[in-house]
Amino acid sequence: MPIWLYQIHPLLTALILVALTLVASIIGLFLVRRFVLPRLTYHEGANDAVSGTVQAIGVFYGITVGLIAVAVWGSNSAASELVSKEASAIAGLYRDVGGYPSPLREDLRAKLFEYTEYVINQDWPAQRQGKDLDGGLRILSEFQNRQFAFEPSTGGQQALHQEALHAFNVLADARRLRVIASDSGLSDIMWAVIWVGAVISIGIAYFFKIPDLALHTILVTLIAGFLAIVIFMIVINDKPFYGRVGVSPDPYQFMLDRMKNGTLTPTPSGTPAGQN
Repeated sequence: MPIWLYQIHPLLTALILVALTLVASIIGLFLVRRFVLPRLTYHEGANDAVSGTVQAIGVFYGITVGLIAVAVWGSNSAASELVSKEASAIAGLYRDVGGYPSPLREDLRAKLFEYTEYVINQDWPAQRQGKDLDGGLRILSEFQNRQFAFEPSTGGQQALHQEALHAFNVLADARRLRVIASDSGLSDIMWAVIWVGAVISIGIAYFFKIPDLALHTILVTLIAGFLAIVIFMIVINDKPFYGRVGVSPDPYQFMLDRMKNGTLTPTPSGTPAGQN
């Protein structure tokens, strides 16, 4: 689907999809009634045959679209979980590096702070527009180089260092999964199935023998409008990081706020929050 459909207001996206589907359906109806139906020979029971075909196609198409809708909804929910997982990984790593000696502790925490700000202010706008994400990886690479340069001198520092390395890998994996998910979506083949199925579902209704043009138009309009709404639902959930209704960066903002006010890490007894 065109990227601009995700970037405009969802209501406007719905109106565009419904309007285009209805206009195309009504034009098709007029063309079929004008040039095709007069060439066909209808007999008693023809409408029953058309009705049976409409029901059969509707059932199979409904099952197909329903399964696709469930799949994209699941992808959308999974994307929200990836965001929460990455934000949680940031918090875990931030706490772990608190055990490093100064000034390495402050340097690593500053890098995590910078990374979180970058995700909110740079990554998220880029994701909503379908652009590549690379700046956050640079910050994590700088963090990794500083962390790997540390050489533990005691058994306690060795254990802490191993835990912090593991926490960094968890964060790196969470970011990688988010970046992959930000570029995911239904393939062109799946969209072709959706649209071709919609055309067939609407087109078969053209062949009802209904003398009243207004009644025939109303029936086709209702079918087309319903299919357009279903397709809109798939569009909105297909790209979980795109557009205005994409996954929110609120979990990162929550962690960033806690970094700022010093409540992300336990405060030792007698130490004011923000000084730990």
